[in-house]
Amino acid sequence: MSFIFLQQIINGLTIGMIYALIALGYTMVYGIAQLINFAHGEIFMVGAYLGLVGYSLLKLLFPAGGHGPLWVAGVFIFVMPCTAFLGVLIERFAYRPLRNAPRLAPLITAIGISFLLQNVVMLIFGPSDKSFPAILTVKNYPLGRAAVTNLQLFIACVSIALMFGLHFFVKKTRTGKAMRALADDREAASLVGINTDRVMSWAFLIGSALAGAGGVMFGMYYNTINFHDGYLAGLKAFTAAVLGGIGNIPGAMFGGLLIGILEGLGAGYISSSWKNVFAFHVLILILLLRPSGLLGARVVKKA
Repeated sequence: MSFIFLQQIINGLTIGMIYALIALGYTMVYGIAQLINFAHGEIFMVGAYLGLVGYSLLKLLFPAGGHGPLWVAGVFIFVMPCTAFLGVLIERFAYRPLRNAPRLAPLITAIGISFLLQNVVMLIFGPSDKSFPAILTVKNYPLGRAAVTNLQLFIACVSIALMFGLHFFVKKTRTGKAMRALADDREAASLVGINTDRVMSWAFLIGSALAGAGGVMFGMYYNTINFHDGYLAGLKAFTAAVLGGIGNIPGAMFGGLLIGILEGLGAGYISSSWKNVFAFHVLILILLLRPSGLLGARVVKKA
């Protein structure tokens, strides 16, 4: 039975990396704008479909190819700027006009944007599942009776690189320091000359780019995508953000990995049919026992 445990840990860490990337977008936006962007899961879903579009465009340009690291890089280079631009558009035209409105207004708007993106994708690509191309040839590497694939290693390496890149950006760059200042006190940050609109746009841009990367890796891992995928994955990523402490970037990473591991172990030892309920059980327990999350929320409450 030990090999089942190891295999499910590997599988859970893989999907947990993807949840962590989506959760980072939730926690960044909430930390800076005090907004739960429930359309963020749909940006992840759009990223998966844009992966199909990017792959098709590459096939038109290079008909002889179709697989390998350069093709994977090409798809990521196409998808991440597109989802980043989509996130900036949503912030500019949907959320910014409501910045001083009661909190219920942007929340309802976020849900509306979520349904809008779902239905636009459904109308363009159809309601049925779409097969995601095997851009990377999958190879198995045995670990005893368990196994890890090169695709799982790729997802882990890319996710870790993106997370460390975000950590460096937030801690070391001028814009990252402005983000932290805005999260601590928006009014004070504005008084010292920080352009709050620009900083918030950066938060949406980065979070949406990470979600787009997660969407591509989700498609590569499961080989099929559907316009409903963003809803469920977004809820799990939101659970991960709450679990780690909403507004806490390391907490979002930790929460995503933990949700993935719990889902993997639940699927392996209880039932794969019930794997989607484990994240929501965790959400209920966290909200009841530790609402600030395991690592504590970094957001400062204003009177």
